[in-house]
Amino acid sequence: MADKLRVVVTGMGMRTPIGNTLKDVAEALKAGKSGIPYMPDWEQIDRMRTKVAGVCDIAGEEASISRTFRRSMGRVATLATLAAIDAVDDSGINKGEIASPACGVSFGSTAGSTSEQVVQMGRMIQNQSLAGLPSSAYLKCMSHTCAGNLATLFHCRGPFIASCVACASGSQGIGFGYEAISRGKAPIMVTGGAEEMYFMHAAIFDVLMATSSTYNGRPHETPRPFDAARDGLVVSEGAGCLMLEEYEHARHRGANIYAEILGYWTNSSGMHLTDSDPQSMEECMRAALKDAGVNAEDIEHVSAHATATDSGDTAEAIATHRVFGPKVPVTALKGNTGHTLGASGAIEAIASILMGREGFMSHTLNLAEPDPELPPLNHIMKGPLDRGFSLGVINNFAFGGVNTSLVIRNFLP
Repeated sequence: MADKLRVVVTGMGMRTPIGNTLKDVAEALKAGKSGIPYMPDWEQIDRMRTKVAGVCDIAGEEASISRTFRRSMGRVATLATLAAIDAVDDSGINKGEIASPACGVSFGSTAGSTSEQVVQMGRMIQNQSLAGLPSSAYLKCMSHTCAGNLATLFHCRGPFIASCVACASGSQGIGFGYEAISRGKAPIMVTGGAEEMYFMHAAIFDVLMATSSTYNGRPHETPRPFDAARDGLVVSEGAGCLMLEEYEHARHRGANIYAEILGYWTNSSGMHLTDSDPQSMEECMRAALKDAGVNAEDIEHVSAHATATDSGDTAEAIATHRVFGPKVPVTALKGNTGHTLGASGAIEAIASILMGREGFMSHTLNLAEPDPELPPLNHIMKGPLDRGFSLGVINNFAFGGVNTSLVIRNFLP
């Protein structure tokens, strides 16, 4: 699309298991910090193999959200809101313009608040009664609770998009926001993704034998993306929000520009609901590069999805090697944060921007010995690279055969 408008990032906010501010997350990545603790309460869950997870520390922060809005939010929407408030403040965009048709919302999550769903449905089933069911229950549980609550909180009246594609929800949130601006539908979009950690999320992957259980007694040693000793994913929570803005709109008001979204693509494997497919992953990456107008040889860093599952990492390594070969540096952030599910694409996009601008590439935590059965990639290991970068790719993949790829150009300070 030759006449598409340029789209830039002018504000960012996040809540993660390794920090809640841009500065803290950048420092945690440089230091190789793990956000994965042991979960003692899970010992009480019969047949639960995994006992590790990633949790955000937001104690006391909920009070910063007015009760008028907070009463319709479960934990997932609360995480999204805290990240979005930071991103909006960081952008410096006039609040009146955000509360107008000029600003839309494109935000994803795997589902609504799972903890609220279990509590309210359990109460109804056990009591066979609606007694005590709050009127706000559905608002906390609906699949578009994050996008809906954000639009209401900020009074946005522009385009409304709520992605609900599991682990690709956050990256689709950014991608669809990019497309809305690039096609002239709105000059401002609140974008990203969020997820809350609840044992049911881990249980779903546990019954698929896809969770990490070997390292329950050594939680900081898992997950292990691309490692020969990887044994599965670690479920986590978090939120990432990027304020996207049409370039001329941002330039006119003298905004601080972090990065430019150059290209985006999402596709389906059309093959299997849970098995990853190298061919469609490769096609997605190549289509995103084409949309961005750049070549694979131009890319300086790849942020891998890398859940540390056997089949997922294998398929991704094959596709990544086919597109980028063995030379481009690769980082897998989930070694630090665990798998934040619907938030992962947004958190990893922000991390990529932070790395590029602050002059480093974080290493893949817990990657000690790359699996020799996988195609060779230029993994960053043992410590961060003291090198910034401009052009980066962020890849995310999800159940349902969903693939996403973002191409971002950092505006180096």
